[in-house]
Amino acid sequence: MLLIWDFDETLGYRRDGKFSAVLQEVIRRAREGLDVPIEEIRPFLQSCYPWHTPERPHRHIRSADQWWEMLYPAFERVFAHFGFAGQEARAMAREARAVYTDPARWALYDDTLPALALLSARGWRHVVLSNHVPELRAIVRHLGLAPHLAGLFNSAETGYEKPHPRAFEIVLQRFPGARRVWMIGDSLAADVEGARRVGIPAILVRKRHEGVEYCCDSLLEVASIV
Repeated sequence: MLLIWDFDETLGYRRDGKFSAVLQEVIRRAREGLDVPIEEIRPFLQSCYPWHTPERPHRHIRSADQWWEMLYPAFERVFAHFGFAGQEARAMAREARAVYTDPARWALYDDTLPALALLSARGWRHVVLSNHVPELRAIVRHLGLAPHLAGLFNSAETGYEKPHPRAFEIVLQRFPGARRVWMIGDSLAADVEGARRVGIPAILVRKRHEGVEYCCDSLLEVASIV
């Protein structure tokens, strides 16, 4: 019996906001007193991440550095918009990577470990399937989540972003003997609809959406469904 969990905003979250907040912080560090609105940053980032185009695998990316090189041009455009250029903007883009991936900036939700323990006691194994940055494994280890997992499948490593069917198939191939399988995540498109397309029932967590049969506000509620 296998439970496939999304990570970001399902099991854990970044304490200080997402990429827009990171770039805002880097700008503030570079020029004291310059506090740019996040709303002015977001438009630059609406199509720069690999999970924005999940229909296009990126198996040619072989290293964490290569993965981040895909994002740096968008980051540099943000910094250029606010008056940073050339080598300074390039250095700031790389600083954004360090800020975003700092494990100390990440946390688990209060219900994460209790839910995993409850479900483990009932015979379920847990894996993470996430569209995430290459440093996810280090983040998971820092949070103490790794001992609870039978596997971690990160799009930055596999080259497939949910809801691409191959992202789910890779997990199923690793656990061919699993009699029952569920997907749990906070994204309707990536987690719920993606899983359904390959025949995996799914639970939407931490939000509700019309037409979704299984929704939970707390991860502890998952036990009453599976």
